[in-house]
Amino acid sequence: MGAAMGHFYPEQAVEMGPLGKYFIELVKLFIFPLIFLTITIGVSGMSDLRRVGTVGLKALLYFEVVTTLALLIGVLVAYVIQPGLGVVPAGTEVEVANYTSRAQAFSWLDFLVSNTTLQVLLISLLFGTGLGYYRGKQRVLEYLSRILKWVFRWLHWVMLLAPLGAFGGMAFTIGKYGLHTLAPLAKLMLTVYSTMALFIFGVLWWILRQYRVKILSLLNYIKEELLVVLGTSSSEAALPALMEKLEQMGCPKPVVGLVVPTGYSFNLDGTTIYLSMAVLFLAQVYGIDLSIAQYATVVGVLMVTSKGAAGVTGSGFVVLASTLSAIQVIPIEGLALLIGVDRFMSEARAITNFIGNAVATIVVSNWEGAFDRGKMEQAFSTEVYEYDDPGYR
Repeated sequence: MGAAMGHFYPEQAVEMGPLGKYFIELVKLFIFPLIFLTITIGVSGMSDLRRVGTVGLKALLYFEVVTTLALLIGVLVAYVIQPGLGVVPAGTEVEVANYTSRAQAFSWLDFLVSNTTLQVLLISLLFGTGLGYYRGKQRVLEYLSRILKWVFRWLHWVMLLAPLGAFGGMAFTIGKYGLHTLAPLAKLMLTVYSTMALFIFGVLWWILRQYRVKILSLLNYIKEELLVVLGTSSSEAALPALMEKLEQMGCPKPVVGLVVPTGYSFNLDGTTIYLSMAVLFLAQVYGIDLSIAQYATVVGVLMVTSKGAAGVTGSGFVVLASTLSAIQVIPIEGLALLIGVDRFMSEARAITNFIGNAVATIVVSNWEGAFDRGKMEQAFSTEVYEYDDPGYR
């Protein structure tokens, strides 16, 4: 409706801009509390993982390596394909010039001293680390978790206004700059879906192949759960069913009980890919050439902020806003361009996260030497596996 109004009634459509602007202002209110609560709870939980022993350490190692790889893949693909080229920036030429000059005058000292979001991030990391060693931390964590639950509830209410924000942002953009601005958004969606498919059938396929597990058979085995995730746009919706099926296919219950729930905070491959590509997309939209130091900053900030993107629909959008606030060289107002298509990409994020956590559980089970291949073959029914080893079926 926003695109149609922008095309047929451009003058009135431009006046709809405040709808998108005020929605983004509402989203920005959640940045600091979400960063503090999710990072604090997550980091203190990592100390619990270390105390669990080798399983926790192996899970953390896998999470960090694979999500970092997903992040780098997202940055590389967005850098090569450049889906944001061709969009006229949703702001005046003066504003764009200001952001461009800010990017060119990047200083690590100024970045660290004047960046409120980064300061909140660092405080959260330190507080979470200290809390992990506090004897009475459980009571504190229960209190923080209760607050986080309410913050997510309020976020859910705000996200109900997303259609209005999307309408305003899209109507303004199309009304001011024309229908051709939709092409890069379609290109971004296609690029994101293609990159996630590449990650699943490239990276995750290769990882599973090392343990003689066929990814197509795994996807067929959990296809009902994948449909639930597709319908709800949240990988948490099918969490109990995934845990049950992983146990049935040979993963030991203790490993499943540890890896799957923690993976929903620390192993969000799809969300990581989307965030990295969205950040570079907006930089390209505004014609901002990021330096090597700024690319390193994007990767470093996303390695932390992406851990706060829980399985709640809409939280990834807030994490993207917090990332832009931390980097401080890309206009956060550019989010208005993404509101309209964010929902369409949330399904790809959720499905990739879901498959990634299933693969992580299988890998850690194999590392522990506790994976039951007989149960897997029974669960996969009559599938025949042929690999380089001719003696294996």
